[in-house]
Amino acid sequence: MIFIDACFKRSTPTAPVWLMRQAGRYLEEYRATRAKAKDFIDFCRRPELAAEATLQPIDILNVDAAILFSDILVVPLEMGMQLEFVEKHGPILHNPIRTQSDLDRLSDHSVDRLGYVYDAVKLVRAKLDQKKALIGFAGSPWTLATYMIEGGGSKNYAIIKKMVYSQSELLHKLLDRLSRAVGGYLLRQIEAGANAVQIFDSWGGALEKSAFFEFSWRYMLQIADRIKAEYPKIPIILFSKGAGCYLENVSGNFDVFGVDWNTPIERAKDILFDRYALQGNMEPARVYSKNAIEEGALEIARVMGKENGYIFNLGHGMQPDFSRQNAKYLVDLIHETFAR
Repeated sequence: MIFIDACFKRSTPTAPVWLMRQAGRYLEEYRATRAKAKDFIDFCRRPELAAEATLQPIDILNVDAAILFSDILVVPLEMGMQLEFVEKHGPILHNPIRTQSDLDRLSDHSVDRLGYVYDAVKLVRAKLDQKKALIGFAGSPWTLATYMIEGGGSKNYAIIKKMVYSQSELLHKLLDRLSRAVGGYLLRQIEAGANAVQIFDSWGGALEKSAFFEFSWRYMLQIADRIKAEYPKIPIILFSKGAGCYLENVSGNFDVFGVDWNTPIERAKDILFDRYALQGNMEPARVYSKNAIEEGALEIARVMGKENGYIFNLGHGMQPDFSRQNAKYLVDLIHETFAR
């Protein structure tokens, strides 16, 4: 698999490509699949629909890896939290975690309750071209904790950041439980057929340096160590949005560092490329324009050259109003530009 080879910095005929949120509303096929479910949670809980959505970008865009269609919040959902997705608002967790008694009501059996995800992995892997990789994923403990404590998305992270400095012991208890849950969840995805896993740390950049390594990075590494102890040949990708200014202190037992769009790719290459494969990091908004796509792609190609160990991706996710034609143009351009 070209994607797996790139994760381990082995020789590949070109840079592999996949796009975060490549299964999404910019595809009419996705919208048709989504319409078969009564709501978003039902969508995630129906393996045949999740598999259908996962495979669509493979056929339409010719990306080199599929990423499982699901949502990071299925973990807190199956820990017992009341989750609702509200149109034009996003996720709401109606019973946020603020006290020890709130923490005590969480279940430690979420890994066993996520069978619909593992079933989706099996369905995808059975249908996916053997040359294409399947990426499993989960949210980082810090990102999941932020949703669980704030009660949904947040602009200033006020409640959880207050907890960082005034209730750190309680927060570490939650993060430790999430680390165990996420680690077990990713291991089960691997057992079901995932060829690689990515941990999404969407909100790590909300923390100052010392807090980032204590409350976010530390727990991602715990998960990586657990996976590598059981599956040393499964690539692990860590993606922490907004943490580009902390790269000098990044290390650990993982294989690929995902570079976000506001971290210069030159900086990531200079600091990390001797130890890790790199993935990223084109500004997603460039997908609105073919000229902008070409400019961004060629700049990344100038920096990365044709060295092995580079995976093309956006620096964050696809947006619902992106053009599928532009997305296809981007994938084809990368395959051509990075051909060796």
